[in-house]
Amino acid sequence: MTRRREPTAGSFHFVCILAFIVGIMIQFSDERESAVDYSNRNLTRVPKDLPPGTKSLNLSQNSIPELQMSDVRFLPELRALRLSHNRIQRLDFGVFKFSPNLEYLDVSHNQLRNIFGCPAVSLKHLDLSFNDFDVLPVYKEFANLTHLSFLGLSATKFRQLDLLPIAHLHLNYILLDLVGYHVKDVEYLNIYNLTITESINHEEFIYSETALKALTIEHVTNQVFIFAKEALYSVFVDMNIRMLTISYTPFIHMLCPHFPSKFTFLNFTQNVFTDSVFQGCSTLGKLETLILQKNSLKNLSMVGLMTKNMFSLETLDVSLNSLDSHAYEGTCTWAESISVLNLSSNVLTDSVFRCLPPKVKVLDLHNNRIMSIPKDITYLQDLQELNVASNSLTDLPGCGAFSILSVLIIEHNLVSHPSVDFFQSCQKIRSLTAGNNPFRCTCELREFVKNIGHISGDVVEGWPDAYRCGSPESAKGTPLQDFHMSPLSCDTVLLIVTVGATLLGLVAIMAFLCLYFDLPWYLRMMCQWTQTRHRARNIPEEELQRKLQFHAFVSYSEHDSTWVKNELLPNLEKDGIQICLHERNFIPGKSIVENIIHFIEKSYKSIFVLSPHFIQSEWCHYELYFAHHNLFHEGSDNLILVLLEPIQQDNIPSRYHKLRALMTQRTYLEWPAEKSKRGLFWANLRASFSTKLILVHEEDMGT
Repeated sequence: MTRRREPTAGSFHFVCILAFIVGIMIQFSDERESAVDYSNRNLTRVPKDLPPGTKSLNLSQNSIPELQMSDVRFLPELRALRLSHNRIQRLDFGVFKFSPNLEYLDVSHNQLRNIFGCPAVSLKHLDLSFNDFDVLPVYKEFANLTHLSFLGLSATKFRQLDLLPIAHLHLNYILLDLVGYHVKDVEYLNIYNLTITESINHEEFIYSETALKALTIEHVTNQVFIFAKEALYSVFVDMNIRMLTISYTPFIHMLCPHFPSKFTFLNFTQNVFTDSVFQGCSTLGKLETLILQKNSLKNLSMVGLMTKNMFSLETLDVSLNSLDSHAYEGTCTWAESISVLNLSSNVLTDSVFRCLPPKVKVLDLHNNRIMSIPKDITYLQDLQELNVASNSLTDLPGCGAFSILSVLIIEHNLVSHPSVDFFQSCQKIRSLTAGNNPFRCTCELREFVKNIGHISGDVVEGWPDAYRCGSPESAKGTPLQDFHMSPLSCDTVLLIVTVGATLLGLVAIMAFLCLYFDLPWYLRMMCQWTQTRHRARNIPEEELQRKLQFHAFVSYSEHDSTWVKNELLPNLEKDGIQICLHERNFIPGKSIVENIIHFIEKSYKSIFVLSPHFIQSEWCHYELYFAHHNLFHEGSDNLILVLLEPIQQDNIPSRYHKLRALMTQRTYLEWPAEKSKRGLFWANLRASFSTKLILVHEEDMGT
């Protein structure tokens, strides 16, 4: 007679079903595949006349006590075997040696106490549940069942490492039957990917003889759309345990426990709870942590009212909802025990600071719509940590309203020029995270950067990489530690004094230059040349040439006059080149300067005889200056340099900068010491006057 077990008083009949099997369908492509059904025939042994081509054999609901190799030896094509609800007490997997394609084996609801041998590696479905195993029938050979997708197990004892051999398998379903098992070594139970396929009726769970402390259920799929929601929610909320997590489920509500609850921790992350959850609930007086992350909460004042009777509540997380602080009226009601509040990733504005728990110590408001923090908040004197990152704040908040604030996170805001008195008002700040803000690097930021530089070692988080200039454009991207502005540019009084001193210095320098370089004279000469250029700008070159009286104006030192008169003049004038000499051509009664300007203008070229004596002559320098600025027309090449004796650049006085420039920029003719080379010298010099000129005499011009 089949033995049936009934739960005794005080026993715990706990069935953890991660998925209910709606049906198993084995598809065969070959139409000749056969299925033999001998179920519920009151058989005591396996029939011997089974067709050898049998692929599916159903022997369930019989009284078969044992399975031998001879029972299935002649079934080489067997793929599915059902032996549930029989009297089998032992099973040797070796009997399936000649059935290499076996995929489905169901020996549930028997009297199995022992199993042996190596299960067929082809198995996809193995059900050993609802048997008489003392411990879970899982041993090292199960590790080879890489195709297994369903595994049913049962035991009266459950040890921590019993499932280790199959930990690496990717099972889709696991059925765990712990019948008659006093759960005294199970304190924390985690269930993942639970699928609800049948309506749940109200059941009473007895926990008096268990050590279960925490239950975690994540990723629940509900395939039942019409069911008694109160029965489902009561299953969880009336559990007599300390910690409960039901997350990533489609639950839209959760009931208040019917009796004072032992819950100290509740986590309902990513459900669909609304503002009505736990309203008016007075049975969660021992609750310390409540997490309602990623739900559909909208009204902040309703959330506060929900906690009214949660006298032990310390931590509340309602982040990632749609909470708005505009809907509250008057003062908000909160459990005074709340010290940690997470309101991040909602749609809260500045008014949230008027609807907060009075004794909150850690407040997370990051990723909201806060633009400023009111300065008249007086009841948040216990606040120690404030996170307002990723909002729209334009300044660092002072600590007048938060007298013991020690941690401030205000990165990713719009802080451009933080208040200079922040560190003075926030003396107890031990950690400041203010990077990734668009700091405006102007004078107003100098004091803030200076203060940060003094304390950045342990206090300022992310320094210096996260602190960069956002404007002006010229400084954008510059690290604040490299941002420097001189005191002169930021201090008006100092700027005026400095500018005044600079102007006085410039006046002194100009006076010195005027004396040293005779600048007034140069300015006067430049004025004369400018007027000359203005007169000559629109006069054609041919007309200018008609006013020329000489081929060349010669400038030389008196110490070199012998060479000029004995060498230069004879060799040029014999070819009809007319030379202007100051001693024979200058007009009496005119100043030397006027004569120099006049005859340089009347000469086609200007020849300068360079020698150490030349650079010592003031008048030679003036003549060189005027000739260099001969502006009858643009692009004129009217200078001829003749180097009579070598001149060292270092010997040229610094004020003769025109001569220095000409010596380095222009080609000059060098008077050769060898007589044999002088013919070439004169040929090159005469070639400079190859242009045919129409010269006029002074009397012809009526001067």
